[in-house]
Amino acid sequence: MTANGMDSLREELVLGMGNPLLDIIAFGDQQFLDKYGMKPNDAILAEDKHLPMYDEMIKKFKVEYVAGGACQNTLRLAQWILGKPRVCVFMGCIGKDSFGSILEQKANESGVITRYMYHDIQPTGTCAVVVTDHNRSLCANLAAANCFKIAHIKKEENWSFVKNASYYYLTSFFLTVSPDSMLEVARHACAFDKTVFLNLSAPFLVQFFKEPMMQVLPYVDILFGNEHEAETFSKEHCFGTNDLREVALKIAALEKVNKNRNRMVVITQGPDNVIVAIDGKITEYEVPVLQSNRIVDTNGAGDAFTGGFMAMFIQKKSIDVCVKCGIYEIGRAHV
Repeated sequence: MTANGMDSLREELVLGMGNPLLDIIAFGDQQFLDKYGMKPNDAILAEDKHLPMYDEMIKKFKVEYVAGGACQNTLRLAQWILGKPRVCVFMGCIGKDSFGSILEQKANESGVITRYMYHDIQPTGTCAVVVTDHNRSLCANLAAANCFKIAHIKKEENWSFVKNASYYYLTSFFLTVSPDSMLEVARHACAFDKTVFLNLSAPFLVQFFKEPMMQVLPYVDILFGNEHEAETFSKEHCFGTNDLREVALKIAALEKVNKNRNRMVVITQGPDNVIVAIDGKITEYEVPVLQSNRIVDTNGAGDAFTGGFMAMFIQKKSIDVCVKCGIYEIGRAHV
């Protein structure tokens, strides 16, 4: 490894697994949100009443298509920072339809290698991203993304990507779909002393998918979360504190299978300091103030941070550089 780490920035270095969604992004209005019972700066799962909105967005607004879903977003952003294609590999399930073709095209254009499982019946998952003022409202229809099976990663042509990777990025959203796949990959990583990243992703996952999350957590080397997810974690595990520094230290100290390195916990707090817990110590990083009139929308701030952090980490940069790159990417993504 050279000082900048680029000599080891090889293809298929990072593997991510998650829910692939085609983000359909449009600048909308309050009337459109009201029609579908949506709120500014909210994220919901689609019900039957929401299903017509995707086609209506395409007909009514000028839309942008992005290869989305939290995991795929993070890999795409990391790939952009790295400036070298095919470093990141993504696995998830999509449908055999036009949205699936667009999703695959957009992901591949970003430099990400896709190893999708294709579902014969379910349509490709979509996420409506309606931007109003500086807010964004998300409505996700998981559809085929819900259908991923562990058999897909066990196929020889796909398991070769698992074996070849040195870093693994998992989101807790995938706990609702295929926790057994997450465990399979995490155990492999641990057996070969590789690095596992996990994102807490959302408070409801910490609360309602606690059991599978705690099965995966012992294999996790670096955990990401925001203040709401960390507070929920503390409550669910009876930590008896809302001090995020203490929460980060307590999560870092939980059982870990790979004893070769301690767990790192990284907690973001919007405009407040980023908290990093490692080796029983806390370091805080200031987030520069971003003027509200420069913010386009708040979509994907967490994905931007983790993408920036991970892009530096896999190049063996210091934690200071990793965090600062993540913070920079949040600002860059929203102005």
